[in-house]
Amino acid sequence: MTTHVGDQYLVETERVDPEIFGLIKAEERYQVDTIRLIPSENYTSRAVMEATGSVLANKYSEGYPGKRYYEGQRNIDQLETLVQERAKSLFHVEHANVQPYSGSPANLAVYVGLLEPGDTIMGMALPHGGHLTHGWTASATSKFWKAVRYEVEESTQLIDYDRVRAMALEERPRIIVAGATAYPRQFDFARFGEIAREAGAYFLADISHISGLIVAGVHPDPAPHADVVMTTTHKTLRGPRGAMILCRAEHAEAIDKAVFPGLQGGPHENTIAGIGVALKEAATEDFRAYGRQIVANARALGGELLERGFDLVTGGTDNHLILLDLTGKKVIGKKAARALDRANIVSNYNTVPFDPRKPFSPSGLRIGTPSVTTRGMKEAEMREIGRWTDEVIANVNDEEALDRIAAEVRDFCRQYPAPGMSIGD
Repeated sequence: MTTHVGDQYLVETERVDPEIFGLIKAEERYQVDTIRLIPSENYTSRAVMEATGSVLANKYSEGYPGKRYYEGQRNIDQLETLVQERAKSLFHVEHANVQPYSGSPANLAVYVGLLEPGDTIMGMALPHGGHLTHGWTASATSKFWKAVRYEVEESTQLIDYDRVRAMALEERPRIIVAGATAYPRQFDFARFGEIAREAGAYFLADISHISGLIVAGVHPDPAPHADVVMTTTHKTLRGPRGAMILCRAEHAEAIDKAVFPGLQGGPHENTIAGIGVALKEAATEDFRAYGRQIVANARALGGELLERGFDLVTGGTDNHLILLDLTGKKVIGKKAARALDRANIVSNYNTVPFDPRKPFSPSGLRIGTPSVTTRGMKEAEMREIGRWTDEVIANVNDEEALDRIAAEVRDFCRQYPAPGMSIGD
């Protein structure tokens, strides 16, 4: 059996299950041959893949280091403690829980640990850039707790902190959440912290999208201002799909009990190992340069699209993502996303603030630069991607044009190796 990525990658899978092998290899080919602009996706390194696919997948280890419910945990305790210490050092926090399976259960654990049923959560409205778990109606977070939602200002499409403050003082939430999935500007975490303290609320910073940018020093750090910081580990941080809850020491016991035994059983130690490798990679100057290039690329791509007549929500970007309102282009987001996919450019349709259309057929398109930056693309390549994007949107019903662009994009992508892949690496 092989456990590494490379020439021998998936040898046993091919022998035991050719159908699964074929699908994995098809996805690998797809990830190599496409421009991946979904801002929540990235490429992990081979080292991260190896750790995540290691013998640690065999392990069951309910509990925490030194307090397990199973014997034989000496290596696991050392591993998890090491990853905790790396997280604490990298994010400048007093406590780190690295066991959450993903971001949604991690946010739920924060609420379970700090709130009582019926308390009020105040978060950004989903159509304005927030996340389901920040109290949106379709999420369980709005069923067990009362949810109130702040929106962006209609004229600027930016957060109005005076309005956030007024809502917090009126509603008196138990926790205020700052974080987003589709907000292209920086968060003023210091201001959120001030508002939360004035309202008598906890402050949770959900940095899932921007944690790698924070590490790189191109986005303000929430740690000095927040009671709790939550991040997934697979977006700009370039780790496996997992999450971490980072907090002040005074909240450590409540958070840990909420994760286990409150919401989860045994942690996925193979994923934790992959997170640890990603954290070590993130503590390098190369990673900081990567984070700076993500933002430079997003601004270059956004600038090219602006010159081509696209409407960018807020007029631009300060981070890794761009939100396009396609109303002026006379095409809906879903149709644009599908045409782009046909042309080997992967994006996702998305609501825009005050969108008159329904969520499954919105006006917007969300794109970002983490994946293309990982492949070594820079500002010149962003301008080329902007040109292709414009051409696709202008030809959404022209299959011949889309096929031509798809071939151009495929040839273009093969000039930029995809880390961790046995194809084109």
